[in-house]
Amino acid sequence: MCTDRYPFDPEAERHDLPTYPYRLAPAGLMTRRQLRAIGLRPAGQEPAAQIEWRRGERRAFLYRRELALPVRPMTPARWRAHRAMMRARRTCPDCGIVRPYVIPRSLGTCVPCDDMAAAESVAA
Repeated sequence: MCTDRYPFDPEAERHDLPTYPYRLAPAGLMTRRQLRAIGLRPAGQEPAAQIEWRRGERRAFLYRRELALPVRPMTPARWRAHRAMMRARRTCPDCGIVRPYVIPRSLGTCVPCDDMAAAESVAA
């Protein structure tokens, strides 16, 4: 049975990968998040299958659990790089102040700078 509402294609006849509906994937196949939750990572393996939901709008790759490896530990250098990356995401490009929140992409600047720009555009 292959309809848009029921994306069941275990033989990969319609899709490039075996496809299963949400929550109906066979045992032993897991998403990246599921692997991470138990301390594993895909380790370079190709996706073995995919799940599909919301009438094909959403997909997630599935990986074999037996081929997954443990997550690499965070070293001091990785923590430093992570802190630097987060500091860059919190620094406003206009005023240069490091904010306690990540600068929204939709604004491009911190909230006070965006409010000031909006007020200037209304006044002009």
